[in-house]
Amino acid sequence: MVTTHNLGYPRVGARRELKFALENYWQQKSSSQDLLETATALRQQHWQDQSVLDLVPVGDFSLYDHVLDMSATLGNLPARAQHGDASELDQYFRAARGRSALDQESCCVPAGEMTKWFDTNYHYIVPEFCKDTHFKLNPTRLLDQFAQAQASGSKAKPVIIGPLTYLWLGKAKDGSDPLTLLPQLLNVYAELITALAEAGAQWIQIDEPILTVELDAKWQHAFTTSYHRLNSCKVSLLLATYFGCLKENLHLACELPVAGLHLDAISAQSEVSKVLDWLPAHKILSLGVLDGRNIWKTKLEQTLQWLEPIHKRLGDRLWLACSCSLLHVPFDLDSEETLDGEIKSWLAFAKQKLIELKVLAKALNEGRDSVAQELNENRRALQSRMESPRVHNALMEKAYESISSELGKRKSPYSTRIAAQNSLLNLPPLPTTTIGSFPQTADIRSVRRRYKQGELNASEYKKLIQKEVRYCISQQEELGLDVLVHGEPERNDMVEYFGEQLEGFTFSQFGWVQSYGSRCVKPPIIFGDVSRPKPMTVDWTSYAQSLTKKPVKGMLTGPVTILNWSFVRDDQARSQTCYQIALAIRDEVLDLEKAGVNIIQIDEAALREGLPLRRSEWQSYLDWAIDAFRISANGVKDTTQIHTHMCYSEFNDIIDSIARMDADVITIESSRSDNELFEAFESFEYPNQIGPGVYDIHSPNIPSEASIIDVIRNAAKCIPNERLWINPDCGLKTRKWEDVIPALGHMVNAAKRLRQELALL
Repeated sequence: MVTTHNLGYPRVGARRELKFALENYWQQKSSSQDLLETATALRQQHWQDQSVLDLVPVGDFSLYDHVLDMSATLGNLPARAQHGDASELDQYFRAARGRSALDQESCCVPAGEMTKWFDTNYHYIVPEFCKDTHFKLNPTRLLDQFAQAQASGSKAKPVIIGPLTYLWLGKAKDGSDPLTLLPQLLNVYAELITALAEAGAQWIQIDEPILTVELDAKWQHAFTTSYHRLNSCKVSLLLATYFGCLKENLHLACELPVAGLHLDAISAQSEVSKVLDWLPAHKILSLGVLDGRNIWKTKLEQTLQWLEPIHKRLGDRLWLACSCSLLHVPFDLDSEETLDGEIKSWLAFAKQKLIELKVLAKALNEGRDSVAQELNENRRALQSRMESPRVHNALMEKAYESISSELGKRKSPYSTRIAAQNSLLNLPPLPTTTIGSFPQTADIRSVRRRYKQGELNASEYKKLIQKEVRYCISQQEELGLDVLVHGEPERNDMVEYFGEQLEGFTFSQFGWVQSYGSRCVKPPIIFGDVSRPKPMTVDWTSYAQSLTKKPVKGMLTGPVTILNWSFVRDDQARSQTCYQIALAIRDEVLDLEKAGVNIIQIDEAALREGLPLRRSEWQSYLDWAIDAFRISANGVKDTTQIHTHMCYSEFNDIIDSIARMDADVITIESSRSDNELFEAFESFEYPNQIGPGVYDIHSPNIPSEASIIDVIRNAAKCIPNERLWINPDCGLKTRKWEDVIPALGHMVNAAKRLRQELALL
């Protein structure tokens, strides 16, 4: 009989219950007990949702981030988060966001660095090491959750991040080699695994996704020594890999002394046959046969076609699961009441994927006739999608075919353009700006909601949004910023807003996915060819510009970010979809320019996360991703200044590709990552202007003027003053005005002081 299980489940709640519980706790509107009771109830509900499976995951739930949870379990929270008499919970939140619920401004500490979880839009808190790091087991969280699952009647499988992946994800702040910490780390892992075994765990899922990246001989050897050490623990280990092919690590994974291996059969289906030959006969093979990262229905009959011979060969040794944790998809399609019926029939969210998994297992265990109705319904839905005229647009297909390299070229080189732009814009040295968004207050959200529900007509809505734009402009002028933005009060999300105005997109009501902590996004669904029927931002930007003599940036989201932050159609190459989006954004850029907008920012915050995990495959992606950006940006005159923005990823190793984008100005996150970005400019002379973020907007901490001056001075060591801009790390929509005004005031004052010091005026 085939065993079904799951690697992880969405944790924010079907109605984002965890988000609201967290934010209430941080704002001291509720107690820690209230927060923990909400978490307990959510876990209980999620295990109930997964009761159709033979094994359910435990430990995949997190109050903020599962990597940070592992740091807490290993006793490896930063020392700065542990000062005073704060509870474990408040120490945890200090590490996550720089401040606990009870901390005052004087108790704030730097938040942990945040970066992308492999090639997803989920952000994790980077573990911190030094040569003297000492690990000490704190298993309470995991043991309590395991006991709760057992008490609920669930057949529980604890889930932990593997020791090698944990070290690989972290950073040694003193430059030491994290692998030197492995021997003592393995002792703590052995303690944890033993404690779980003694609590009744029969299987433990141990995630090692770094087996899908290129590992040198040192790391490969570390896998062998690590799992021989952990093999002495009296429990069955399921080694889980996902997000890609294992390639040169495949044989290693098959030979490691564990009881089972999970392979992502969506992205690594080509390796299944080798695993069948190489995996020892006593081991379990778990195949991730449903896409844990996208929302399209599984082709059940096609999947069964290749699974049936494997089942015949393996019998009880075959387990089925989704490719990876379902953290990356929404909860439940059945809750969607307004989604177009035809498109809805093509989709499967987390709960529906578990049902698909059950159908596949039943077909293998009892024969296809036992699920004939389910297979027929699946076949009809897939046929509907394939034949739908809404998916394909002949005009867009023709436009895509007509793309040439000329579309991506600026009329003149940067040196010529910048002279023309300086003459037109007449900005001071070290110009100050923001990334685009200002606080999304309850009033703004109410206005948008009332408009969507028909309680406000278009005229009333326009007046209320314009009122907020006026406020944003007035605040920026009072602060003394040099380049302004309209604040984006009309935008619910930087991708969803554009998707709502483009053809080929549709949207869910409750399709929330966790990005980090309490931050959730509702990714658009790209189901067909993309086109722009009308201008999307021109009116708002033009109105803002009419209120001030200072330049106002037109704010757009770039094609690569729209692609990577959406659920993308899987019936054509991602590059083709990206080029279609690029053509739509290009039209918007040209309309903004015609309207007299002289600075246009095209955000590509997600450029890095689309990068393949293996460096050998990077260039192909970067070629089309950079080309798509250039197509969107480069139809303008020399006097139009193109900006782009990137944040919360590792950029140093692709800085040459970022330079190839040829944006006149790039604003880029640096402060949360300890200004590591500056190291790139010590060996690479970035050719255009750059604004390294001078403070972390994802922490509620308000930066001092002195701290901002320090960041700017460090930046000036490797970036010439005439090419240096001053700005925050990212947009300000998640902050409050009472945080934003003093922070930006300190930033503007810091720039003014440095202009005087450097005699730049």
